[in-house]
Amino acid sequence: MGGCAGSKVVQEGVKIAADEPAKYNEKAFEKNVDEDEEEQEVDDDDDVMSDSAFNYKPSTAMRQSVSAEAYGAWNKKEAFAVPVHPKTDEQKARLTETLKKSFMFRALDSKDMDAVIGAMEEVTATAGERMVTLGEIGEFLFVIETGALECRKEINGVDTLLKTVEEGDVFGELAVLYNTARAANVDAKTDCVLWKLGRRSFNEIVKESAQKKRERYEGFLAKVPLLKAVDGYERSHICEGLVTESFAAGDVIIREGDTGDKFYIVEDGHCEAVKSGLEDKALNYQAGDFFGELTLLKDQVRQATVTALEDSKLLMLDRRAFKRLFGGSAQLADAFAEQENKYKQQ
Repeated sequence: MGGCAGSKVVQEGVKIAADEPAKYNEKAFEKNVDEDEEEQEVDDDDDVMSDSAFNYKPSTAMRQSVSAEAYGAWNKKEAFAVPVHPKTDEQKARLTETLKKSFMFRALDSKDMDAVIGAMEEVTATAGERMVTLGEIGEFLFVIETGALECRKEINGVDTLLKTVEEGDVFGELAVLYNTARAANVDAKTDCVLWKLGRRSFNEIVKESAQKKRERYEGFLAKVPLLKAVDGYERSHICEGLVTESFAAGDVIIREGDTGDKFYIVEDGHCEAVKSGLEDKALNYQAGDFFGELTLLKDQVRQATVTALEDSKLLMLDRRAFKRLFGGSAQLADAFAEQENKYKQQ
């Protein structure tokens, strides 16, 4: 979904003050968003209209809310009840599928995803109606249920059509994230039904979720044997790329012979790896164990089938995050080599 042409936040080895956790997590969230936006600029030719479609480059002067909305003793957070707007089961299902494709929502667990969808309010637009005005501060992002809208901006004195967005597309998300001015006008091309999500609801659900997950991940990763040699700063970077995936008992997580692009750490549950012809020498994975690294390290197919023996929760890194976070660590290379020897001894 919508990518951004904004500059990538530089990773700096600065010591974060203990009394500024909110700022730290805001910056980590922003950094992760920027990297996802950059990745989608390269990989997604069908990128839907967002503020980035207009060469939107948030400057430090424009990015007001990311740091301003950090809370602490000096800035008390006001109580805010996230609204709930009724929807049919069909509407909820469509919104879920759409948001799972968006870089800002795809890592949400089912509870937070339900909260986001519940907070979305239905709005209608008639053909020709303006839904977003160039220069206004973004208070809402929109998901299109039906209809089409045109994104326009004056370029060299000429009113120019930048993009048309249609059913299933998301727009306006980056202006909500950064509390910045809209980068173009968006007008309804046809009669439309849209769902809008307010910035306060977004902050309450999505950013709070990111902060809580980060704290949980850091506590868990500190106990993972693979990462014992990794310092807290490096572990914090690993947390930025993690996505939780849940599997029911009996689900196949990876299949022997398949190509793969995911690395897993077991957070909770019990999984089993079985290689063809060696069914009596299965490997078992429980909390803190990992698998899937060989495919990413050696660009080879999966060497075994891994199945969940009970309901399991896994932490996943995709290929890009894995290479970026683990590629240069000698300690982790040794740990991966030790794991490979276990495979060979089957």
